[in-house]
Amino acid sequence: MNVILITACPSGMATSYLAARRLKGAAERRHWQVSVEAHGVAQAATPVDAATLAAADLIVVAAEQVPEGERFSGKPVFQAPIEAALPDPDAFLARAEREARAYQPETATRSSTANAAEGQNIVAVTACPTGVAHTFMAAEALAEAGRSLGHRIRVETQGSVGAQDALTDAEIAVADVVILACDIEVDPARFAGKRTYRTSTGNALKKPQPTIEAALAEARVESAGAGSGSSQSGQSFKEKGVYKHLLTGVSFMLPMVVAGGLLIALSFVFGIEAFKEEGTLPAALMQIGGDTAFALMIPVLAGYIAYSIADRPGIAPGMIGGMLASNIGAGFIGGILAGFLAGYTAWAITRYIKLPASVESLKPILIIPLLASLVTGLVMIYVVGEPVAGILAALTAFLENMGSANAVLLGTLLGAMMCFDMGGPVNKAAYTFGVGLLASESYAPMAAIMAAGMVPAIGMGIASMAAASKFSQPEREAGKASFVLGLCFISEGAIPFAAKDPLRVIPASMVGGALTGALAMLFGAELMAPHGGIFVLLIPNAITPVVLYLLAIVAGSLVTGLGYAMLKRGENPVAVEG
Repeated sequence: MNVILITACPSGMATSYLAARRLKGAAERRHWQVSVEAHGVAQAATPVDAATLAAADLIVVAAEQVPEGERFSGKPVFQAPIEAALPDPDAFLARAEREARAYQPETATRSSTANAAEGQNIVAVTACPTGVAHTFMAAEALAEAGRSLGHRIRVETQGSVGAQDALTDAEIAVADVVILACDIEVDPARFAGKRTYRTSTGNALKKPQPTIEAALAEARVESAGAGSGSSQSGQSFKEKGVYKHLLTGVSFMLPMVVAGGLLIALSFVFGIEAFKEEGTLPAALMQIGGDTAFALMIPVLAGYIAYSIADRPGIAPGMIGGMLASNIGAGFIGGILAGFLAGYTAWAITRYIKLPASVESLKPILIIPLLASLVTGLVMIYVVGEPVAGILAALTAFLENMGSANAVLLGTLLGAMMCFDMGGPVNKAAYTFGVGLLASESYAPMAAIMAAGMVPAIGMGIASMAAASKFSQPEREAGKASFVLGLCFISEGAIPFAAKDPLRVIPASMVGGALTGALAMLFGAELMAPHGGIFVLLIPNAITPVVLYLLAIVAGSLVTGLGYAMLKRGENPVAVEG
């Protein structure tokens, strides 16, 4: 039998390609002649040619609708949502062979229009602090859930490379509800007058259908100036307050940290002290990375914390306060305090100081920057700066002089925190601590943090291979993807496993992560860049010592993977979502 397989998931991401591969394998086991047309964002789908189409005995469509359905007029077509194909592709194909009917584009169009009329128009934005994993996984989960509930949904991702699949003004205009699944502040001005629901990327990823249902029921209209302070009944404190402001600052600071750390590492390629010779390339690299990029870390952190609180009026006083914190020696702790002080001062001036209409226009460019910078600067110099500088100096001295026992304890704690919620608030707290210490040239905690953060996802990949009989085929495929994500320091690859079997996955991950963190600290490992996973090894001296660092990761991953392989029950398969 000649069969054409067509797959497409709502967001056009991984599920489309995974379903195509699974269905093709099942079809070939039936000795069918197969042609595949997978629609996704990674590459444009190549439509089957006219000869293949003419020879086809069956068209199987795993998608919400038939792409370019007119070409299949009169052909036997079976169409079902893509999520129905993944769990058991053999059963899906058997059903397709039984239920395929001659395709009539007019009937399909009328049915699709009728079903669409019952749904809602939804637009959404996802954004996590690092803009790598949660952003895109949450977008895909929301798109899948929205389509399965019968709604029309478009999701914009604001990741580390900026906005992708950007929403158009026309799409926003016709939207019935806006979902902002963001852990950092995004500009809400374009959604003014629309019913808006705010939540976290974690909620959108783990509970996409309840998130959409809550949005339709609880969304409220925000004004053009509404930001993170807008209240939503479904939000927790961390989603709309201090936690979100802090993560916004960290998100904007990260590129400075990564660029600065790797440039410093490159200068070490020529010798650990080669940068001390003026006029040389190592000296230039150190000037760019250490003297400039690292010098901007604290001002950018403080400036964008303030921006998250007070919008643009907060940036100038926040950066000024951050630079003062850096100059005083208050470091990242002082920068955080300066950011919140500047942000809330600017917000208070905006809200409570009323001026005559004739001079109101001067407020954002003169009055707010002047007063907020003055208040922030004086408080940093005379009240906060010196005590915080002393605390940071004591912390730095402790980290530099701690014995192996204290180092192991700290590594154990940080490693366990990184694996507790895999991208959640506890994970982010440990990560933010490590990133902040880079500004003080304390590189060991960051090494333990990144190594431990790789363990859950790598461990789930190991478990799916070590105990393959306990995992279904889709789960084993998810395990392979999780392994690769773990190598990239994307802990979220383990989330589908943890969501279904948390009482086994999370403890196994925490034990492995704690071991890895402890070993990394015991070995004296140091890391110059806070992201990139195993691929940071491509930069000489970015990680030292390399072999022992890898040994720590392997040890923790094996403990997690083999431990979960023993604990997992075969009759309790994990959930794998597109």
